[in-house]
Amino acid sequence: MALFDTHAHLDDDRFDPDRDAVIQRAAAAGVETILSVGTTAQTSAKAIELAARYPGVYAAVGIHPNDASQAAPGDWDRIVELASAPKVVALGETGLDRHWDHTPFELQQDYFDRHIRLSQERALPFVVHVRDCQDDALVMLRAAVARGRLAGVMHSFTGTADAAAECVAMGLFISFAGMLTYKKSVELRAVAATVPADRLLVETDSPYLSPEPLRGRRNEPAHVVHTAARLAEVRGISPEELADLTTANARTLFRLGIRPA
Repeated sequence: MALFDTHAHLDDDRFDPDRDAVIQRAAAAGVETILSVGTTAQTSAKAIELAARYPGVYAAVGIHPNDASQAAPGDWDRIVELASAPKVVALGETGLDRHWDHTPFELQQDYFDRHIRLSQERALPFVVHVRDCQDDALVMLRAAVARGRLAGVMHSFTGTADAAAECVAMGLFISFAGMLTYKKSVELRAVAATVPADRLLVETDSPYLSPEPLRGRRNEPAHVVHTAARLAEVRGISPEELADLTTANARTLFRLGIRPA
């Protein structure tokens, strides 16, 4: 299998003691490609450094909604600059979050809009975080698609089937993380069964959201195999088919080309 972990925070200091080993374990598990996602100007720069260090790692640069209130005056200009760096294939993590109150919601909306507009200007897909505000995010995405084409991914998706279908209709991909494997996630698995095959992705969101049977431990890219296996079961296909499908989708979204079989 050749898997693509479409969302990991490899810059996180929890990986500092054994980052090389984390990458090696991912490769041994069949995870050939990892998107290291920034959440601030500083972590975005580190994601680029990691992409330069590891052949199978690419970078996304952006400012997370929960970090926007801490952004320095020049941080957004830095993101715009970093978007042109080698191996940067996406913008984000951006989006909206009503679960935490770290950033005023109006400021979250401002930064989300900045990322979407930059995505449309640069033809770079954007990575969307949504927590407890599905309808707010859809309102902004509808306004954005009225301006022009959208390309991006709803990361760690936990929304409804109707929301997933609308996002797909707007040009977005739907990615599932470790929550898909949890016993209580019956409704989420039902949603995952409805996503069109050509818009389906998998991720870890590591070091967060460890899948079953590894809950309570630090997550890492190698663990995406558990989410992929559960998603394959939900879709009624083999893990190998699921890996081929989601990797091809990721390479299409991030414009990395698709290797011949």
